[in-house]
Amino acid sequence: MTLQEYDYARESPSKLAASCLLLALTMKNLGGWTPTLEYYSGYCSQDLHPLVKRLNFLLTYQPHDKLKAVRTKYSHRVFFEVAKVTPMDMLKLEEKLKSC
Repeated sequence: MTLQEYDYARESPSKLAASCLLLALTMKNLGGWTPTLEYYSGYCSQDLHPLVKRLNFLLTYQPHDKLKAVRTKYSHRVFFEVAKVTPMDMLKLEEKLKSC
């Protein structure tokens, strides 16, 4: 989704990928940012928090008339129906990120 949004073009691809991973881990309650992830990504959890919040906001307030093909594709079980995952409430996300 970020490929279609100009605001994310200035972010480094590695930081964007790390932030997406942290958001996914948080959304699925699979743990936080571990020292191993920090070592291999080069980012500490606090460096990713602002971008994670922006990504969740993008998921929460996405226009439903745009990118229907992408949403349809990733709603299929082959892609684990990731397009159907409900975004996190911003306050809950803030609380979980504080505990990382």
